[in-house]
Amino acid sequence: MVLFDFDLDKMLYTIPPEKHGKEDLAAILAEHPEVRFVSIVGIDIGGHDTDEKIPVDLFLKDYDKLMAHGVQTDGSSVVLPKIADLNNAKVDIIPDPNVNWFVDHNLKHIDTKTGLPIGTLRIPAFLLHDDVAEVGARVVLKNSINTFTSGLMKLLEENPYVFEELPIDSADDIEELVLTGATELEFWVKTPEDEVDKMTLQTAQGLKEQYWKRTVGAVRSSLERTLLILDKYGFGVEMGHKEVGGAKAGMDATGHYNHVMEQLEIDWKYSDSLQAADNENMVKYVVRDVFRMYGLEVTFNAKPMPGVAGNGEHTHIGVAAKLKDGRMVNLFTAVDPKKDYMSPLGYGSLMGILKNYDIISPFVSWNNDAFNRLKPGFEAPVCVVTSLGHSVTAPSRNRTILIGLIRDINEPMATRFELRSPNPKSNTYLVYASAYMAMLDGVKAVLEAGKTSKELEASISKEYGQEDFYLDTNRIYRSEKHVFNDYTQEERDKYFGVAPRNVWENICFFNRQNEHTKIFERGGVMSEITIDSYHEAIIAQWRTELHDRIVPNVMEELRKMKRLHEPGEGNDYDDMMWSEVNELRKEIGKSTLKNPCLLTKIKDALDSEDYDKASDLQIEMQQKMEELSALYGKYKRNLL
Repeated sequence: MVLFDFDLDKMLYTIPPEKHGKEDLAAILAEHPEVRFVSIVGIDIGGHDTDEKIPVDLFLKDYDKLMAHGVQTDGSSVVLPKIADLNNAKVDIIPDPNVNWFVDHNLKHIDTKTGLPIGTLRIPAFLLHDDVAEVGARVVLKNSINTFTSGLMKLLEENPYVFEELPIDSADDIEELVLTGATELEFWVKTPEDEVDKMTLQTAQGLKEQYWKRTVGAVRSSLERTLLILDKYGFGVEMGHKEVGGAKAGMDATGHYNHVMEQLEIDWKYSDSLQAADNENMVKYVVRDVFRMYGLEVTFNAKPMPGVAGNGEHTHIGVAAKLKDGRMVNLFTAVDPKKDYMSPLGYGSLMGILKNYDIISPFVSWNNDAFNRLKPGFEAPVCVVTSLGHSVTAPSRNRTILIGLIRDINEPMATRFELRSPNPKSNTYLVYASAYMAMLDGVKAVLEAGKTSKELEASISKEYGQEDFYLDTNRIYRSEKHVFNDYTQEERDKYFGVAPRNVWENICFFNRQNEHTKIFERGGVMSEITIDSYHEAIIAQWRTELHDRIVPNVMEELRKMKRLHEPGEGNDYDDMMWSEVNELRKEIGKSTLKNPCLLTKIKDALDSEDYDKASDLQIEMQQKMEELSALYGKYKRNLL
């Protein structure tokens, strides 16, 4: 069939909360017989979602039962360590009626009667363990939203001085608090099996040949079709464009492009944060499905290829108040944006994230791939520092910091934070949840100390060694400089803290022995067992991936690095270069009876649970593989 030979306007995309009643739902699905299945989608602590298929007729027949009790899954098969074990693995997936439900279209399976793709209604859900405890990423975010909003309202009531710096008279004017968010999705697309030389990609990136350029061929068609479909879902798509990574594709004799390798970005409007996280999940499914229809592979990995641009997912964080008179007010915005950067609530929230980022980071960067992108010493958001702007009337444009203040003095609702460290594989539910609890910690400190915006501007701008009522003495938290050009590595480590180099160093900050993690226990957002479960899940993920995937993949890379010149064909330089390459290959991957190679040492350390040693060896392996790749490149380039 012709690609997309069906009418997009006849398809069902979203069912809003007010239409989730049995009668409304039955009527909607009767009008769309191409929607054949229902999937109740749970999210475990690792961010993985479920996708069981329930026939629509059966779902409607058992509607009351399923909405109340959901469906059951084997908890030992999802990521809930220390919670759902083999001897206590009962986990129910309970539908959430208070968010949008989405239809997932199988673009390659067309209903013969309607001529439309077969659809599955995906219902976001919560996980319930052993009929008692709500668990998983969505419930953690839900709990954090409730704790933040109730905690903030209490602080506003107890510290009325702050209303002198807010466009509200008192807490009595507030009907509800709304936490808003959105993410920017970057991803790479390529033609299957085709590979583009890394040097070609690096050169194109250095010359900025691809950034914001006109898309062509299948990439253009895929992007345009994706934006059209996402708009049908009501996501409020703002733009799609080429990112900095990529190289010019080739064209075969039939006029089709080959060797496609490009990086793209799609942005959409904000929602409340729970809905924003649900939206992001659906957006990724649509992107993958549409690009595959055009024969293109999609990857959301943080660093698909070493040495070229990685995929970020800048995450936007805002707090607003819906007033009883119907107005919406941004609580981060200063009363006079030409006088102050933010309100005290904005400063407190930002300071809370900065002070507590060591325990937020494990939710942002939880796997090996994340640290392939977040390399200390490279221009990645690894320095825990913010930028406010060179002056109140000149908003920040500093792209080298961890979290930035986004503001427009002519648009009060635009004020928000942009956290730059997440990537498309970050668990957005837990990123928001951890950020909110850190923000509440900062706001509590600010309001109970009675601080004004001017005083807080001085606090966040303090010098190294200067004491503060909340922030650490021996740290700098604000810089308007280019942090990679204007500071040495030693200065960055001193002023902003030493950035973790891998998953193990990152997760070491995150355990119940760290007093900072107590902020996650406020309001029951995370129980002790939830913190332990996440800690165990990340270590298990790191250990297994390093042992059973990364080490074998490195071994395969070593085997591909073969001698390319026969004896007598090259010259003394070629012989010397190959000798250096081969010696390093053997050091990394060739054991002897007396001397185990680096890869063997890593596996042995993991097997003996000596994770400090395994971590150090992993870093050594990465450094030596980078050295080896550069050496082998020099060797190849000299051969005629």
